[in-house]
Amino acid sequence: MEAKAIARHVRVAPRKARRMVNLIRGKQASEAVTILKFAPQDAAVPVRKALESAIANARVKADKANEAFHENNLVITETYVDEGVTLKRFRARAQGRAARINKRTSHITVVVADKEGAR
Repeated sequence: MEAKAIARHVRVAPRKARRMVNLIRGKQASEAVTILKFAPQDAAVPVRKALESAIANARVKADKANEAFHENNLVITETYVDEGVTLKRFRARAQGRAARINKRTSHITVVVADKEGAR
């Protein structure tokens, strides 16, 4: 069984979110939640929320299929960060000029599956 969660338009730069995603790729889901909970980076919060959502989606999927659900059996099979829409802002500079500020967003995707289904 496989479950997926996508967090779209998250206000964190993709490069920073990828650091967190690379930390948890291939790990057990409950272990990855713990890692993200204690990671000092701000990007860990939206990645953790997406992971917890994927775990909840797996629980709902198992309930619908009348299968036994064990959170300890879930493994992160796939996780990646895509670049979202960039918000373009301007900051005033000297002599009437303006400098562009790019506020980047991310689309975070997390896929979890049972240990048997992962291999």
